[in-house]
Amino acid sequence: MVSDLDRHVAKNSHLMKNLPDRVADTLLADAKSNKYCRGETVFMQGEKAQMIHIVLDGWIKLYRIAPNGNEAIVNVFTRSHSFGEAVALKDEDYPVSAEAVTDCKLLLIPARSIVSIMKEEPDLCVAILASTFQHLHEMVSQLEQIKARTGTQRVAEFLLDLSNCESGSCMVVLPYDKILIAGRLGMKPESLSRAFSRLQEIGVKITRNHATISDIDALRNYVSVDPATAWNKAL
Repeated sequence: MVSDLDRHVAKNSHLMKNLPDRVADTLLADAKSNKYCRGETVFMQGEKAQMIHIVLDGWIKLYRIAPNGNEAIVNVFTRSHSFGEAVALKDEDYPVSAEAVTDCKLLLIPARSIVSIMKEEPDLCVAILASTFQHLHEMVSQLEQIKARTGTQRVAEFLLDLSNCESGSCMVVLPYDKILIAGRLGMKPESLSRAFSRLQEIGVKITRNHATISDIDALRNYVSVDPATAWNKAL
């Protein structure tokens, strides 16, 4: 049984927000919500993909284990994000594992239900395509960050994404531990620590799981600086 609050969050998710109510209600009729504790596995790499997931609350990480045993963070999702669409619809195995990085709640929609409804409702087909494109866009953005920005700029942009301030000072809560933040940004933990230290020069102070930003505009300007400018000065 899906509560009224969960239905509201699901209907405003990236996957369902543009669907007609009749289509959304049909999907939700066969859905269920599950709670997961921090550190609990949602699914493992190699398992058969049978569900599409929508995050109702909390944070989820998708990751792969490399041949050398290292964990590679693929993405981190929070409220209103969906994942697993493409692989579930193709009836294939999950290429990644999913784990709750905070206590969280997910909405699980059986892939068979979506496939059945897609045959009758073209709006759902468009929604699935749009959601898949959104995931692709996010992956391209991550690659751009890694290729075109310094590690400190990536950390600065991460903090900007968490803030809800347009100007002036701001305080943000780091949503999960610093090891996961480093993995999410393609960095080693020690590199993240050095980046936090460098950001002090432009008014960013990290205290436990909080970041105090003295000037949002200064941080935004720092992110937009071409890294080649700093490199050229060093030559």
